[in-house]
Amino acid sequence: MAYDFDQIIDRKNTNSIKYNLAARGVTEGTLPMWVADMDFKSPPCVAEALGKITAHGVFGYTETDDAYFAAVRSWFTGRFGWSPEREWLVTTNGVVNAIYLAVRALTGPGDGVVIQQPVYHPFAESARRNGRKLLINELIYDNGRYIIDFEDFENKVRQAKLFILCSPHNPVGRVWMRLELRRMGEICIKYGVKIISDEIHQDFVYPGGRHSVFASLGEEFRDASIICTAPTKTFNLAGLPIANIFISNKETRDKFIKESADCGLGLISLAGSAACEAAYRSGAEWLDALLAYLGDNFNLLDDFLSANIPKIKFTKPDGTYLAWLDCNAFGLSAEELDNKLLNEARLWLTRGDHFGAGGAGFARMNLACPRSILEEALERLGRAFC
Repeated sequence: MAYDFDQIIDRKNTNSIKYNLAARGVTEGTLPMWVADMDFKSPPCVAEALGKITAHGVFGYTETDDAYFAAVRSWFTGRFGWSPEREWLVTTNGVVNAIYLAVRALTGPGDGVVIQQPVYHPFAESARRNGRKLLINELIYDNGRYIIDFEDFENKVRQAKLFILCSPHNPVGRVWMRLELRRMGEICIKYGVKIISDEIHQDFVYPGGRHSVFASLGEEFRDASIICTAPTKTFNLAGLPIANIFISNKETRDKFIKESADCGLGLISLAGSAACEAAYRSGAEWLDALLAYLGDNFNLLDDFLSANIPKIKFTKPDGTYLAWLDCNAFGLSAEELDNKLLNEARLWLTRGDHFGAGGAGFARMNLACPRSILEEALERLGRAFC
């Protein structure tokens, strides 16, 4: 089946956070390429599943069943060679929701939580908002690619109770090698530190790379970790909240479930669970086509910057659909860069310092859009920076 990723879909006046420019003080006509949701229709199998729910007409309390788990397990087995057990699965309304619950369940006030900035901003917020001590293992920017400072990582882990891993990494686009994951895991296990592995971008990996589920490294790694996954990024389902959290250690799982109950959580969305099951059963062909399309978008960006704005440094990511643009050569402050992008280029990207101090001078650009939108964005970028 051919999928039309070139189709322009008008998302204005649909209560879309991404396109609600006025609510965030952004000038009308600015291209929104900031928050990580895609401008593509979800696969047809999802619309079909939701249509059946609508036709049924009863939208009551919902839980998942064995058929749901079979679809989830089949996806992980087929794409990652990892087969979780039924009892490990806890469903939540999102990965961020799960990270907050895990922080509360596994640490106490004042306990250390390690993150690797620049990184997805809710990681830091989950620690700060819950009165935990934030310990930052800054990633090293080395010739356009990020690597881990393992000496500093161990220094931070020995002060911590919890490590939040971003794998694949948002925003820098690294798909960590098994050797890197194993080394981080061994350090955490050495000091008795639990690992939350946010793997929501797991399905966005390009030729030459392979995502490894952290728990697949071995029993001791699985036992020390909480694996946070969701179909929402993969199939553009963010408005249908659902996440699949895998916790093999019963003691850890019981703490997580208790914290969820203590917070009055636990129910999931009928639409979200149906969409997840349908997508994992029948969405693989759509995803493979999407990955090829996104790869071409990255190539277009790379070619344009190399030919027209070489001062903006860009390294094609191993994974995600997010471009991490290094604009430091212009010598602008974070505020000046954001102003230039918004008011001169009329592009709404995510400020790099939003992901931590090490992101200053960078901007994150969402490339999950039709090619014509990206071409317009590049023209605007060229006019502002050439």
